[in-house]
Amino acid sequence: MRVLASLLLVVVLALGAGGAAARPVDAAPDRVGGRHQVGYDRYSLTVDGERILLWAGEFHYFRLPSPDLWRDVLEKIRAAGFNGVSLYFHWGYHSPKQGVYDFTGVRDVDRLLGMAEELGLYVVARPGPYINAETTGGGLPAWLKQVPGRARSSDPGYTAAYRDWLDHIDPIIARHQVTRGGSVIAYNVENEYGANVDPLYMEQVQRKAREDGIDVPITHNNCCGGNLPNWSSGQGAVQIPGVDDYPQSFDCPDPDTTWGPWGDGITRRLREDAPVYAAEYQAGAIDLFDAGYEKCRQLTGPDYMRVFYKSNVVGSGATMLGYYMAFGGTSWGWLPQPNDVYTSYDYGAAITEGRGLTPKYDEFKRQGYFATSVAPLTKTDPSAAPVPADAAVGTLARSNPDTGTQFVLVRHADRASAADVTTTLDWSTPDGRYRVPVRIAGRDAKILVAGYDLGGQRLVWSTSEVLTHAAIGGRDVAVLHGRDGENGSTVLRYSSAPSVRVLDGRVASSYDAATGDLRLDYRHSGLARVLVSGGGRPPLLLLLGTAEEAARFWRLDTGSGTVLVRGTALARSASVLGGTVRLRADVDRAGEVEVFGPSSARGLVVGDESVRVRRTPSGSLLGEVSGPRPVVLPSLTDWRHRVDVPEAAPGFDDSRWTKADRTTTESPIKPKTPPVLASGDYGFHHGNTWYRGRFTPTGAETAISLNAITGRRGIYLVWVNGRYVGSAAGGVQADSEPVNPDPGRGDFAIPAGLVEPGKPATVSVLVENMGHNDDWTADDTRFKQPRGLFGARLVGSDAPITWRVQGAEGGEDLTDPARGPLNTGGLHGERVGTHLPGYPDRTWQRSRSLTDVPLPPGVSWHRTEFRLDLPKGHDVPIALRFAEDGSPNQRVLVFLNGWNVGQYLGDLAAQQDFALPAGLLREHGVNSLALAVIDTDGADAGPGGGSLVTTGASRGGVPVRDVPAPGYAELHGG
Repeated sequence: MRVLASLLLVVVLALGAGGAAARPVDAAPDRVGGRHQVGYDRYSLTVDGERILLWAGEFHYFRLPSPDLWRDVLEKIRAAGFNGVSLYFHWGYHSPKQGVYDFTGVRDVDRLLGMAEELGLYVVARPGPYINAETTGGGLPAWLKQVPGRARSSDPGYTAAYRDWLDHIDPIIARHQVTRGGSVIAYNVENEYGANVDPLYMEQVQRKAREDGIDVPITHNNCCGGNLPNWSSGQGAVQIPGVDDYPQSFDCPDPDTTWGPWGDGITRRLREDAPVYAAEYQAGAIDLFDAGYEKCRQLTGPDYMRVFYKSNVVGSGATMLGYYMAFGGTSWGWLPQPNDVYTSYDYGAAITEGRGLTPKYDEFKRQGYFATSVAPLTKTDPSAAPVPADAAVGTLARSNPDTGTQFVLVRHADRASAADVTTTLDWSTPDGRYRVPVRIAGRDAKILVAGYDLGGQRLVWSTSEVLTHAAIGGRDVAVLHGRDGENGSTVLRYSSAPSVRVLDGRVASSYDAATGDLRLDYRHSGLARVLVSGGGRPPLLLLLGTAEEAARFWRLDTGSGTVLVRGTALARSASVLGGTVRLRADVDRAGEVEVFGPSSARGLVVGDESVRVRRTPSGSLLGEVSGPRPVVLPSLTDWRHRVDVPEAAPGFDDSRWTKADRTTTESPIKPKTPPVLASGDYGFHHGNTWYRGRFTPTGAETAISLNAITGRRGIYLVWVNGRYVGSAAGGVQADSEPVNPDPGRGDFAIPAGLVEPGKPATVSVLVENMGHNDDWTADDTRFKQPRGLFGARLVGSDAPITWRVQGAEGGEDLTDPARGPLNTGGLHGERVGTHLPGYPDRTWQRSRSLTDVPLPPGVSWHRTEFRLDLPKGHDVPIALRFAEDGSPNQRVLVFLNGWNVGQYLGDLAAQQDFALPAGLLREHGVNSLALAVIDTDGADAGPGGGSLVTTGASRGGVPVRDVPAPGYAELHGG
């Protein structure tokens, strides 16, 4: 697409490869009255000509099945300084069957996008069709494995399928575009499409988006560099190509020594006519090595963020940044991709799986407030950097060509160094040349600003970093910060000597009449306050704090102007009515709250609490807020238990089960022995699947040899004529060539006398499906891996086996659409509703704890109920905790009020806590908890633990309604 000099590009309707002649978008009217035009040039996005630095955090709605909590997370993302959110849309989550789609309840993405609009968050919409996201099938629906044609290509079968998905999702996205008064500012096609690529497909998927009314810029996120396509030119090129960067790798077990093994994290410019786009910049890690997500949080903690994020912003001039993840959430049900993740998708993110805030959140806020407050950062070019007196310190610089404002990155020359170095910079600023003292202690980096019009002030330079600034109460208020104990200096320019009053802390000032420079020198300790007035400029309240103190500030925009809040655990929104500041905030302990607001403000209300306040010398309102009320959780001591494997019995009636008699399959992986036994070929795509085989023994049978493909950590269990004969680990994958001819092999001896010659015998097999392979390489050999039994033969006999198969009740025709296709599999208890609230379990065996009951091999169910009445107006995240020393022979499916919130694996030390999100959890009422325990040896009692714990408590939060879903009576007529 052509660019005329430095004129802004407007969004165009792409008509083919490389685009066509540009023309303005005929934007549809805003639903609330207004029209907006999105544009871009080499520097940044624009909205109605105003430059935007897009600072977005990734959020997966499908990993939080409680729509009211979407608002909680989005508000926390916004409060951290983000002005945008990146959203994958999960095709398979919405489509249980080809041609069937659901956008209601926990899948109501129209509601999600409406929330983003209300909160003022720009959205990068990422509908795939492929998303990866470490989710089953990479977001492709499981039924797609039965569709002819290679996925992620222009093959006709796949094309018809994905066009149907876009027919449904694109209109929802389109009506929420910025051009129509919404919040979607960019549309990402495909995802990391760099292997086995099909340029025609990339062209077609973009053409489809345009046909569906998408008129914002189209982007793509390139992964892994090298010679892989990045879609910056040629057929299939997008308007704004982006780069995924994960410089810290995923080495969570060794967070203290790992430092940038995958590069320096400087985002590449892929097109000269488009902004630099860091589409996915590492903000956490998947736990590939089962170290636990706290280790992943350490790996990608504040030190890493300071050095790599700041280096990227100044090193590349990126003005579109998406941080993956801001909140990871939970791969509830059968959402996880099998080979890389487990139930928790906490990701070591700034916001934990339990929606708690971490030191990483504080660092995001420090950088996000700066990035979205200092407008000249939206348009910068590389410039000469100040020269350090000590070569151990490295510098990079960028300048705004219009304002001259400079941004100087100061860090160790060796980015892996953790030394403590003090030196000076020879800095030619827009306002003169200076020798500026700096210190880099440990793994740190600073972005220093010079030549900046800070409101009505002129910032010449500062060795403190800018958090934010605003006009509040008839004066400029600015917050600057630095590392605790480090010296700082700030120089401001005036036409005459101003009055300087130190309100708090120790700050020395001097004025140079020759230059007009007012210099302030201080040590970062606590929070110093300086009031500067006169000198030909508006009054200035300068707040000079440590990095920790800076993180205690919250910036809120109101109809009466900006309000700064200090001291609450979170500040969500504010309004000023009749001289009273009304603050929606979360408070996790009793203590001070301080508000910098309009001079007319005299009162303060935090939540529903009226706070007595006094006016401080800083002009703020200061008061004391109450902490949260105590929370007492019930003990789970009234369990009911039942062994539940009727499918193993020889006389079990399986006549309604599906015959497994297919001889062909769309998978390139053909069965080891006929017929095709893969569960997906019979419409059973998720969770556990039962197989029942019949054969007539000859008397020569000594064993049955099976192959099953389950994905990593999957297992299968086998019974012959009702007797349990053992279990085996399922295979991870098979190959189209005989490289791996025996995936998930298990040989199970048939005990002497168990079967009789000439008398029909049965074999029952329970196979777990841990999820479907992603399609990262766009290779059907990977994506269309079968799940379930792959081969079956008798050892010592050629007697044929005929099979029937049963998975989730109804298969692709869901019996429980509210909870969706990923909630249940084919366990007997799932099929008859044992997992649902209201199931009649009064005749079951009772016990006071899970460990009181010895378990035979197979499947056992445990059920209990508990009542909650949590303090109203509070946010109390709750989890179910199992013992750390679980049995490697057990795994437990956890159902809360019928919702499968995850799978506890006894041999996975990385996860013992399972989030019970409000909405699924009835915070004021009776809750049902059902556990399906699969035990492979029968030598153990039930799983240890099984207790409720809080993962935080605060006064505040958002109102959360119970998520509607049917119980046992509604689904089974009981």
